[in-house]
Amino acid sequence: MIGDTATVSTRPDDRPALLVSACLLGTRCNHEAGHSRRVAVEAFADTHRLVPVCPEVCGGLPTPRPAAERVGDRVVNVDGMDVTAAYQRGARAAVELALAVGARRAVLKARSPSCGAHQVYDGSFSRTLRDGEGVTAAALRAAGVEVLSEEDV
Repeated sequence: MIGDTATVSTRPDDRPALLVSACLLGTRCNHEAGHSRRVAVEAFADTHRLVPVCPEVCGGLPTPRPAAERVGDRVVNVDGMDVTAAYQRGARAAVELALAVGARRAVLKARSPSCGAHQVYDGSFSRTLRDGEGVTAAALRAAGVEVLSEEDV
């Protein structure tokens, strides 16, 4: 039972939804079971309703998991396994979530094979970058969502 001093708001949150890579908010979901927490991204909570998502986990990949990189239109992990289907499932889940909550913008993890907004690693596992985007970043853009990297904020 709610006591006399507690109040429950029934007013809808009218802040715009912002889809955010969960690792940027401190969730330990990256391939090493770590996070990439960014205070600048968390600060968006003052003006936005933050909606965390980890496309890799949504796509069915475990945490931790082998590192993966984009090889053309495919995603391959360091063990040589093609994990494209999991990345595509995760991208579809992220798009569905963005549409469901009305997110018109997303702030995603830079250089990720899923979330990279401007550059991704080239598939050589030598830390070499190339221009391009991750599977989820591309899917969100195709759905009309503006995609930013945490380095853009």
